[in-house]
Amino acid sequence: MENVDLNLLIALDVLLDEVSVTGAARRLGLSPSAMSRTLTRLRTATGDPLLVRAGRHLVPTPYAMNIREHVHALTRDAQAVLRPQHRELALETLDRTFVLRANEGFLNVAAAPLVTAALKEAPCVRLRFAPKPDKDVLPLREGRIDLEIGVRGVSAPEIRSRLLFRDAFVGVARIGHSLFLDGEISVARYAACRHVTTSRRGTFRGPVDDALEQLGYQRTVSVVVPGFPDALEIVRQSDLVTHVPRSCLSHPPDDRAGISRLKSFPLPVKTPEIAISAMWHPRLDADPAHRWLRDTVQAVCREVLVC
Repeated sequence: MENVDLNLLIALDVLLDEVSVTGAARRLGLSPSAMSRTLTRLRTATGDPLLVRAGRHLVPTPYAMNIREHVHALTRDAQAVLRPQHRELALETLDRTFVLRANEGFLNVAAAPLVTAALKEAPCVRLRFAPKPDKDVLPLREGRIDLEIGVRGVSAPEIRSRLLFRDAFVGVARIGHSLFLDGEISVARYAACRHVTTSRRGTFRGPVDDALEQLGYQRTVSVVVPGFPDALEIVRQSDLVTHVPRSCLSHPPDDRAGISRLKSFPLPVKTPEIAISAMWHPRLDADPAHRWLRDTVQAVCREVLVC
């Protein structure tokens, strides 16, 4: 390692992020000429041009594109190792951006209270909510996500987690639906309805169908949508029935989601309990600011969601 200058790693991370010698120089407090010399050293070290000119701008080479996320993760890891620990956390001056990933249902209910609670204690903090197309843990491992909220998977044993609340599915239909007119909602009457279901993968079958099948019933799923709020909106304006986590029916006082026009009911079949957790990479476990974020998320969940 005697011929390797690890300071180049930080410069490479910034260059690949900015895709600009001038922009990288500004962020690192260097002159453009010094940054240009650093880029030359990086090209020699990697054996690749990294950034090449396209008109008046620079563009990354395929190799640069391939290593960009890995370089960023390495830089984050190195900074975590060298960051002083056990320091006192001054929330009133904490200047940091946290990236959180959660599904649409959680955001509709908890995002506003979380922002209010976080900014009240740490006014300089910034929260960025990222979309959640799947349960891939790679963003946590690479440091692109600080905290994930959802159902814990089994493919990443090193990921730390904390239970936030337990949830369960309930049925939902619009007020005045014929399903509510004849007393108890039986399995047969429930299965006879047309349904809208939620699936990020676009599948028409889920746990409710498995439970119905065990009892000898089959339902008709007419619509599949990616998020629970979409399902609730369709149900509100139609005779379709859906099922959502009970927490999705928590709503702000102005009832922007129109939930007051919906009525929930216990599903006539048993479905698995939903355990919602906060998940993070071990590199952030001892970080005081991240610990504060985890505590804040948990406190908000206890206040506004079903526990």
